[in-house]
Amino acid sequence: MDLRGFLGGRPLSVAVRLAILSIVVGVLLSIFGITPHNLFMSLDHFARYVYDLGFGAFEWLIEYLVLGAMVVLPIWLIVRLLRAGDTKT
Repeated sequence: MDLRGFLGGRPLSVAVRLAILSIVVGVLLSIFGITPHNLFMSLDHFARYVYDLGFGAFEWLIEYLVLGAMVVLPIWLIVRLLRAGDTKT
Protein backbone atom coordinates (compact mmCIF):
# COMPACT_ATOMS: atom_id res chain seq x y z
CA MET A 1 0.00 0.00 0.00
CA ASP A 2 1.42 3.37 -0.96
CA LEU A 3 1.26 6.57 1.09
CA ARG A 4 -1.43 8.08 -1.12
CA GLY A 5 -3.66 5.03 -0.66
CA PHE A 6 -3.07 5.04 3.08
CA LEU A 7 -3.91 8.73 3.48
CA GLY A 8 -6.90 8.64 1.14
CA GLY A 9 -5.55 11.12 -1.36
CA ARG A 10 -2.57 13.31 -2.13
CA PRO A 11 -0.70 14.21 1.08
CA LEU A 12 -0.99 18.00 0.57
CA SER A 13 -4.71 17.74 -0.19
CA VAL A 14 -5.30 15.60 2.88
CA ALA A 15 -3.29 18.02 5.05
CA VAL A 16 -5.35 20.99 3.82
CA ARG A 17 -8.65 19.17 4.43
CA LEU A 18 -7.54 18.14 7.93
CA ALA A 19 -6.43 21.70 8.71
CA ILE A 20 -9.78 23.14 7.60
CA LEU A 21 -11.70 20.49 9.56
CA SER A 22 -9.53 21.19 12.62
CA ILE A 23 -10.32 24.90 12.42
CA VAL A 24 -14.06 24.23 12.13
CA VAL A 25 -14.02 21.81 15.08
CA GLY A 26 -11.90 24.27 17.07
CA VAL A 27 -14.44 27.05 16.49
CA LEU A 28 -17.30 24.76 17.51
CA LEU A 29 -15.51 23.67 20.68
CA SER A 30 -14.73 27.30 21.47
CA ILE A 31 -18.42 28.17 21.14
CA PHE A 32 -19.17 25.62 23.85
CA GLY A 33 -16.39 27.04 26.04
CA ILE A 34 -14.05 24.09 25.62
CA THR A 35 -10.40 25.09 25.64
CA PRO A 36 -7.30 22.89 25.63
CA HIS A 37 -6.65 23.86 29.26
CA ASN A 38 -10.08 22.93 30.61
CA LEU A 39 -10.21 19.80 28.43
CA PHE A 40 -6.98 18.50 29.98
CA MET A 41 -8.13 19.60 33.44
CA SER A 42 -11.36 17.65 32.91
CA LEU A 43 -9.39 14.58 31.85
CA ASP A 44 -7.20 14.97 34.93
CA HIS A 45 -10.25 15.27 37.20
CA PHE A 46 -11.82 12.25 35.50
CA ALA A 47 -8.68 10.14 36.03
CA ARG A 48 -8.43 11.19 39.68
CA TYR A 49 -12.14 10.52 40.20
CA VAL A 50 -11.84 7.00 38.80
CA TYR A 51 -8.70 6.36 40.84
CA ASP A 52 -10.34 7.66 44.04
CA LEU A 53 -13.41 5.51 43.52
CA GLY A 54 -11.36 2.36 43.44
CA PHE A 55 -13.45 -0.69 42.69
CA GLY A 56 -16.63 1.38 42.76
CA ALA A 57 -15.36 2.86 39.52
CA PHE A 58 -16.10 -0.38 37.71
CA GLU A 59 -19.80 -0.11 38.50
CA TRP A 60 -19.77 3.56 37.46
CA LEU A 61 -17.87 2.68 34.29
CA ILE A 62 -20.31 -0.09 33.34
CA GLU A 63 -23.28 2.24 33.82
CA TYR A 64 -21.79 4.82 31.47
CA LEU A 65 -20.71 2.12 29.04
CA VAL A 66 -24.27 0.84 28.76
CA LEU A 67 -25.68 4.37 28.55
CA GLY A 68 -23.27 5.32 25.77
CA ALA A 69 -23.80 2.04 23.95
CA MET A 70 -27.52 2.79 23.78
CA VAL A 71 -26.63 5.68 21.44
CA VAL A 72 -23.42 4.51 19.78
CA LEU A 73 -24.38 0.98 18.74
CA PRO A 74 -27.60 1.84 16.87
CA ILE A 75 -25.80 4.66 15.01
CA TRP A 76 -22.92 2.32 14.19
CA LEU A 77 -25.33 -0.35 12.95
CA ILE A 78 -27.21 2.13 10.76
CA VAL A 79 -23.96 3.41 9.25
CA ARG A 80 -22.74 -0.14 8.59
CA LEU A 81 -26.05 -1.10 6.95
CA LEU A 82 -25.98 2.00 4.75
CA ARG A 83 -22.41 1.28 3.72
CA ALA A 84 -23.21 -2.36 2.98
CA GLY A 85 -24.98 -1.32 -0.20
CA ASP A 86 -21.93 0.70 -1.28
CA THR A 87 -19.48 -2.21 -1.29
CA LYS A 88 -17.57 -2.69 -4.51
CA THR A 89 -16.80 -6.24 -5.53
